[in-house]
Amino acid sequence: MKIIAVCGAGIGTSVLLKMNAEKVLRSLNLEATVEAADIETARASRDAQILLTTPELVEKLKGLPSEVIAIDHVFDLGEIGDKLSAAML
Repeated sequence: MKIIAVCGAGIGTSVLLKMNAEKVLRSLNLEATVEAADIETARASRDAQILLTTPELVEKLKGLPSEVIAIDHVFDLGEIGDKLSAAML
């Protein structure tokens, strides 16, 4: 499974989401490749199953073949874990 963590520039929030998603995946014993990307790169990708982003970018990612998951608090491992578990299991 491929997950892309998305923010506007691909170097701030997306990197935090990527690192926290990887922590959560390890703790849940789930395997996935997680990448950080800007919104244009994410929109061009057709092989990711999940896009993690902040609520304000959800509309810009609609219509893609990936499931878009809005994370309200990028440091909340519980929220990330709950939402990733629901999407992956």
